[in-house]
Amino acid sequence: MKTPEYLDAVVDQTATLAAWVGGQDPAAPVPTCPDWALADLVDHVGAVQRMTTMLVGERLTDPTSAFERQAAAPDDPALWSDWLVAGAAEAQQAFAAAHDETPVWEPSGAQAGVPFWSRRLFGEISVHRADAAVALDRRYELHPDHAAAALEDWLDTLTSPGYWENRPGFAEAMRGHGETLHLHATDADGEWLARREQDEVVLVRTHADADVVASGPATELLLAISRRRPLAECRGIDVQGDRALLEHWIDHMDWVTG
Repeated sequence: MKTPEYLDAVVDQTATLAAWVGGQDPAAPVPTCPDWALADLVDHVGAVQRMTTMLVGERLTDPTSAFERQAAAPDDPALWSDWLVAGAAEAQQAFAAAHDETPVWEPSGAQAGVPFWSRRLFGEISVHRADAAVALDRRYELHPDHAAAALEDWLDTLTSPGYWENRPGFAEAMRGHGETLHLHATDADGEWLARREQDEVVLVRTHADADVVASGPATELLLAISRRRPLAECRGIDVQGDRALLEHWIDHMDWVTG
């Protein structure tokens, strides 16, 4: 997917989320994010989109001012829908006025801010809409190609040098001696081989043998790996090899929330 496609999907999925949450109980628990109520989820999604709009729209190479100016969601849940839809539209406009080479700060270390943030916003809404679906008992659906793209975002972000350096707890849990995990989406174009080393997790897009292989529908893989649905409850995932190794990955590779 390219930047405009990511933003189209962000706008579309945000509209769905907005329709779900408008007027709902702000204190409703979000089981997939145990520390959050529904108000926290709405606030997070909208604030990250607006922060990203500032980064891209103002061509910021230092994120400090964007962090300081993050907007909070309205207290009245009746206003949530319009607030979320407006934030996604503003983000789309900011990206449309930029190009992929525009200098913009991003935390991964790759120095490609516009593509990074377009993909991150897409990954964010894909997973946080799953949070809302659980909290509000809604049916969660995602096109297989979009699920594979969201899983790619998750894997790329968590295996980036910036994430390793800034999350010492994650780095300590994921240090390894060459242990390998292969993920294979059976209904979309998506195969990844991740290898745990002492100072990084190496990610390669390939088909290969591994210590543990998890294959299945892209949406189910996304929900399992992001801990939005227990592995045992995911439909159609086949695990071959060291299941305990896969469970370790799932337990420690937390979803990036911003």
